[in-house]
Amino acid sequence: MDKISPELRSENMRRIRSKNTIPEIRVRKLIYGMGYRYRLHWDKLPCKPDIIFPSRKKVIFVHGCFWHQHTDINCNFVHKPKSRLNYWLPKLEKNKQRDIKNQNEIEKCGWKYLVVWECQISDTDEFKNKLKKFLDE
Repeated sequence: MDKISPELRSENMRRIRSKNTIPEIRVRKLIYGMGYRYRLHWDKLPCKPDIIFPSRKKVIFVHGCFWHQHTDINCNFVHKPKSRLNYWLPKLEKNKQRDIKNQNEIEKCGWKYLVVWECQISDTDEFKNKLKKFLDE
């Protein structure tokens, strides 16, 4: 049973965006501050990754831990839905399958990708090192 009214739940869900999410903006600001320049949601690739570095042939996918079902046991952002499981479980599974498909398509194009999870962004120094290593290799 849902703890809030259907109207309030509908309003909450309506506010959730697929582009320009808070984790995505935080990653973009960090990358920009490190001196890297990028493109957003580039349509010249088979899928539209969140952050693209065309000259390096690299992309970054920024995943929300809930929406993409992060499997790290230390992640505090992921959880399984408690209501409407017949709706949510297939939806979340489709997201995971689409992620795998997109990653395979990027690799087929000869590009490299990095998946950044929402929970990884908080440790800035370690995260900066991870980004720098990925972008400079």
